[in-house]
Amino acid sequence: MLNLFQARSSSHAPPSPSIPSDTDEIPPSSARTKAENEFSEGGVAAWCTVISGFLVQFCGFGYLNSFGVYQAFYAQQYLENESSSAVSWIGSLGTLLITGMGPVCGLLFDKGYFYHVFIGGAVLQSLSLFMLSLVQPGQYYQVFLAQGLMSGIGQGLMYVPCLAILSHHFKRQSTAMMAIVASGASLGGIVHPIMLNNLLNGPLGFRTGVRISAALVTVLLSLACILARPRYSAMRHQTTEISFWKATKKCFTEVPSLLTILGFTLFQIPFFYPSFYFQVDSLQHGLSTTFSFYSLVIINAGSFVGRFLTGPMLRFIGIVELTILSTVVCAVLIIGMIWLKTVASVVVLGSLYGLFSGINIAVMAPMLGLTSDPAELGARMGVGFAITGIGSLVGSPICGALLTGRYIWWAPAVFCGAVALAASALFVGVRSSLVCFGSTRECRDDQHVKLVNGVGKEIGVYVVGSDREGNLVCQR
Repeated sequence: MLNLFQARSSSHAPPSPSIPSDTDEIPPSSARTKAENEFSEGGVAAWCTVISGFLVQFCGFGYLNSFGVYQAFYAQQYLENESSSAVSWIGSLGTLLITGMGPVCGLLFDKGYFYHVFIGGAVLQSLSLFMLSLVQPGQYYQVFLAQGLMSGIGQGLMYVPCLAILSHHFKRQSTAMMAIVASGASLGGIVHPIMLNNLLNGPLGFRTGVRISAALVTVLLSLACILARPRYSAMRHQTTEISFWKATKKCFTEVPSLLTILGFTLFQIPFFYPSFYFQVDSLQHGLSTTFSFYSLVIINAGSFVGRFLTGPMLRFIGIVELTILSTVVCAVLIIGMIWLKTVASVVVLGSLYGLFSGINIAVMAPMLGLTSDPAELGARMGVGFAITGIGSLVGSPICGALLTGRYIWWAPAVFCGAVALAASALFVGVRSSLVCFGSTRECRDDQHVKLVNGVGKEIGVYVVGSDREGNLVCQR
């Protein structure tokens, strides 16, 4: 799915797998070539599916992006006897489960059980929020089970399918469509914090406020289930049966895929630090309560712009280069949170971090789906998201432990910045490994591929094929 390779072959060239691209693919057979030529891209059903995915992201990660509101509310009122680290485990568990359900959802999605998984997740997510409205003050385990465990599983059942289903309708524009769908999380991160801050801290209180929020999520997820339209019949015409375990193995045996997974796993450790602690940071530094309530909105507004800009930016810069750039900038901005003390610093740091973190999260799904065969997409994305979820699980609690009850803000900022820089180094490794990897293996079914950068400038010509086990290899 990367805009890095453009195929160049003769008509008598034998079939071979290819390095993925948004615009060009090397077909393994003439039959598949004919099927791909007949692939109908776009249409009413396709755009309904995009809207469905957008709504899922709005109610999924968009709701999770508002956890900073719950973090502040729990610490000050509902769970005041619990440490910041303990409270953050609620949100981080939800983050892990959203991505950690990936292998199960990916396998079921590839086998045709889209609606079963999708609708089940929608019901569970809605039910979990209504259950959250029933928890008692000071009962940590009740909040943990409802908001951390139950809600996380519900959101996780919908996350990978809402992205993978886009490959049923789009080929050339798949990366751009994923960016549009991912922007739903940012818009949700704008709407939900405003609504929750006013509901939880207003006259309605916690229980009624959460129920109103749950009702909104229920309506939107119901609409998402109605709009989603898978096209398994079209996919079967252009792909062959794929072994889930073989596709999983490729995630770790193909060097670019392995480095991509490790890179995003590291980056997920600091990724949610601003989302979870930005509002608390603003309050602790004496900024007004009203303004602090909108600090998360600033981050998510920037993220919304960043995710929408990702598609157009990929026309001018390669997706790996964009991933490296966004990761490095996020690392610098997180370290800059040490000096967050004024309204101006909150606005500048929040908007810039939102912008570049939005770009990074928008390219995550295409990067993890590093495959030329759409039949492997669910498995690849599922495994990748599950592993990266480990970083999300441990990141916020570690930051809370470093912060301590005395609010030592420089400690988690330096830690998160250093981890983000380490992640960027792995993405540099991805870029290098795409040029040449596995050159000692014996290749068969070779085909020439021209390597180009994001603006179409030729870097070199390589031979791409597969080894005896079907793994992708590349040599100059």
